[in-house]
Amino acid sequence: MIRIVGSKLYSLLFFILASCLVFAYNTINFASTNNPAAIKPQALRPVDFNRPFRQVSYSNDVKPILDSRCVACHSCYDSPCQLKLSSFEGIDRGASKKTVYNHERLIAQEPSRLYIDETTTADWRLKGFFPVLNEQSLSPEDNLNNSLIARLIQLKRDNPLPSNGKLPKSIELELERSLQCPTLDEFEDYQHDHPLWGMPYGLPPLTQDQEDTLLSWLRDGAKADIHPSLPPAAIAEIEKWEQFLNAPSLKQQLVARYIYEHLYIGDLHFKDHPANEFYKLVRSKTPPGQAVEELKSIRPFDDPGIDRFYYRLRPVTSTIVDKNHFVYELSDSKMQRLQELFLKPEYTVTQLPGYDPQSAANPFNTFSQLPAISRYQFLLDDAQYFFSGFIKGPVCRGQAAVNVIRDQFWVAFIKPQNDFMQESTEFLAENSHYLRMPASEGEKIGLISWLDVNRLQQQYVDKKETFIHKALLRHHDVDFNLIWDGDGHNDNALLTVFRHFDNATVVKGLVGKTPLTAWVVDYPLFERIHYLLVAGFNVYGTAGHQVTTRLYMDSLRMEAENDFLRFIPAQHRKAMRDSWYQGVDAKLFGFFDKPLYGIDKETAISYQTSDYKKEFFERVRQRLGPAGGEPDLINRCPKESCMRANSSPDQQQADAMMRQLADLKGYEIEALPEVSFLRIKTADPDKDLVYTLIRNQKLSNVSFIFAESLRREPEQDTLTVMPGFLGSYPNMFLSVPIRQLPEFIEHLKHTRTEAEKEFFYNRYGIRRNNPEIWLYYDWFNQKYLKEQPGTAGLFDMNRYENL
Repeated sequence: MIRIVGSKLYSLLFFILASCLVFAYNTINFASTNNPAAIKPQALRPVDFNRPFRQVSYSNDVKPILDSRCVACHSCYDSPCQLKLSSFEGIDRGASKKTVYNHERLIAQEPSRLYIDETTTADWRLKGFFPVLNEQSLSPEDNLNNSLIARLIQLKRDNPLPSNGKLPKSIELELERSLQCPTLDEFEDYQHDHPLWGMPYGLPPLTQDQEDTLLSWLRDGAKADIHPSLPPAAIAEIEKWEQFLNAPSLKQQLVARYIYEHLYIGDLHFKDHPANEFYKLVRSKTPPGQAVEELKSIRPFDDPGIDRFYYRLRPVTSTIVDKNHFVYELSDSKMQRLQELFLKPEYTVTQLPGYDPQSAANPFNTFSQLPAISRYQFLLDDAQYFFSGFIKGPVCRGQAAVNVIRDQFWVAFIKPQNDFMQESTEFLAENSHYLRMPASEGEKIGLISWLDVNRLQQQYVDKKETFIHKALLRHHDVDFNLIWDGDGHNDNALLTVFRHFDNATVVKGLVGKTPLTAWVVDYPLFERIHYLLVAGFNVYGTAGHQVTTRLYMDSLRMEAENDFLRFIPAQHRKAMRDSWYQGVDAKLFGFFDKPLYGIDKETAISYQTSDYKKEFFERVRQRLGPAGGEPDLINRCPKESCMRANSSPDQQQADAMMRQLADLKGYEIEALPEVSFLRIKTADPDKDLVYTLIRNQKLSNVSFIFAESLRREPEQDTLTVMPGFLGSYPNMFLSVPIRQLPEFIEHLKHTRTEAEKEFFYNRYGIRRNNPEIWLYYDWFNQKYLKEQPGTAGLFDMNRYENL
């Protein structure tokens, strides 16, 4: 108990310290002494590449190698050393010793977003980024000897990893490890101290042909190709949507702002256009028809700083990676839907809201003139997209960020009611003060401000309960009619969220066995989660900002859980909630001894079993029909046939074995990491099957940021098995011939000791140093892109475990 109390006190003390020292965000001069004008020649050991060189193209020859071998770790915010190899612009920018993710930062960091914060090499050098390509003399030898990329490739070739067993302990894989990020001046010491740290890091080397291609390109000056021009069909669509989003009336301007603040983070795609064409919705200084000059604001509701700006669609030119790729489709029918929701209803916008942080961070202030039912229906139409924003947004990287949610839970939504939502618009406008978000304080939020925000949240929940009883439950029973039915066809009506320790995934439908917890989400809750985790979150922000975001999400999660409890028989609600918050730490601090709202209104649902949660969702799914998604025939096989439609004999055989696998739990699945991709080999390699194995780790509660290991209950872990792919960060690849599946399951079930795990991983796993790992990585990526060409991206190997 002392250890648990200590962890909570540590969390509190850390927050107080961060709060006391955090100041308002200010622009510090981050200019580096690495002045491009002062670059001097390096006296480095010559690198002898005694191999033939050839003319190569960046787009045709080099980029495919970078995409298949380097982007596996170097993309997005969590690129080691901020070296993004997913585009030429990222390579040219180079690397930095500063980390984007830092939960101990007391002063906000100046942002370093590619394409936004700077656009020239010289300006990136002034921000402390150092080159990985040669920027000195231009001889072929210097192009190689002064290239960090060439040096790191050669270091791996000179010091190969052992080809079997675990990697040596000197290969550090923890995400929070201290990165070296050597400059060219420091590389001699780096290779002396860390001879096994060549690239690809902790993985087998490139093939000789891949090396020759990259080194030939580097030797010839690392030239880029000209970006291809957009096709006429794309130009026409961009023109149409930019005209729509920049229409002049006050009503259209407010609607465009609402759309932008919700769509800016995702990848937009024109329906029926090539699957690899995506766009970002941005605010630009320049009007349509001119080159985009994106505003450098941190948050989408920050003051633009100019009198006139324009909403523009900027093409995505970086390689698409799955961990931040979620797609919103634009089409004629989508534009018609937006017009129906926001432009056709009779209401008047009398004045456009400003960008004062106290007001702009609160969507219930900013958009009070837009009908609440229109805003809510907009979110419901593409609920998975918006939940993906919560999940794949930058806040969701890191165990301390996502341990606010359970490893698996189901989500349903309150149905928009025309009469109720009209009153709701007025209620939200009148009570917007109580819905103040942490982002309203910017980077200077501290303990006092957080306590004030938390107090307002509790007051809002009180007022919300009174309003719901007066405006909704007075006319409606608490039954299935309150649950959104997807309008009879929309399969966003039910979602499943999986947390994988320090990242998460959201999918449509009810996947997996009945989870411990469930959410029912209404409009104000949906909107606040977006403005907390997406629009209002600054990945470069202070520790105080990050901690308060996490703590506020605790309140929103409990509100969603409480809305679900309304549908459970009243006498069983407290016991069910208590089962979610067990353990000495939760009870000791009384953190969750909060009112159980809705307990005085009995549900009108007549349950047939005592497993209320399972029965509730099964009946909801059945009532929704196509909108409820496909039944999970692997993890929740009904008594009738569990055969998937149009499945092959191999699929039927594999599914039957996967049902047995999905029934394992506790220590029977101890050998599995959280996310495994299982390749089942058949007689025809082109028809090999893939399943994702998700180990759901049980915690006594998700009450606190730290000391998660002290709340683990591994004997209650469960396994979800899903055909196809789930998750962006595989922890291990597994490969089993279909005839050996019974043996594989039996081995897994009885694998406990280190010796037994060693046998299991050697026989079925593809370890990090296995020379075949790149073949498997390519196969999984290609299969994913083939099965889901519009929504798939490359998998990330940063969390591939050393088992």
